[in-house]
Amino acid sequence: MRRGLAALALAAALALLLPGPAVTETAGVEAIVKDERGKAVADAVVSLTAPGAPAPAPRATAAAVMDQQNKEFAPLVLAVAVGTPVTFPNRDNIRHHVYSFSSTKRFELPLYIGTPAAPVVFDKPGSVVLGCNIHDWMVGHVYVLATPYFAKTGEDGRARIAELAPATYEARVWHPRLKADPEKTTTPVTVTAGEPARVGFTVDLKPDRRPIRRPGYEGAQGG
Repeated sequence: MRRGLAALALAAALALLLPGPAVTETAGVEAIVKDERGKAVADAVVSLTAPGAPAPAPRATAAAVMDQQNKEFAPLVLAVAVGTPVTFPNRDNIRHHVYSFSSTKRFELPLYIGTPAAPVVFDKPGSVVLGCNIHDWMVGHVYVLATPYFAKTGEDGRARIAELAPATYEARVWHPRLKADPEKTTTPVTVTAGEPARVGFTVDLKPDRRPIRRPGYEGAQGG
């Protein structure tokens, strides 16, 4: 009995001396995107990559959703990591015909109501423009990224990327109406534990050329 108690005491003492599991400190980046007039830019995607570092292990990604509501895509911009399946539910009581001719992902979902049985998997990085064959003003965007570190700006032009290992990253921004190539927006940002790092972008945007919505138009075939 005494030997057993002594062994337990020794084990407890050794446990106190041995180092515990390593705790990885993480930090974040706060970004703000404005246009050339100083106005906040919504729906911009800010992303980070770590030059020279091994590519992060792919994360298990749940299906993302691009809704169709009130004859519009919602959200206007959906940012996803490579390999993400995206569902396209039609929540209107009329049919839509969703398609993309973009080289990043070409696909077509013929006239339907409800949710198609199979999601669309976005397996290459790049931008994808969405349209509806019935409602020409319906335009949406899926932006596919090869990095898991990204966030989309809100109406205030701000985005936050959290859970980053301390390192120096390259920050970039993308927007559907961005004049420059996203690579030309590259800005270094150093992330350390503690207060989040901050990065700002001033971007030139093309005019919004989306077709004007026609009030009351339901389209052909009840669409």
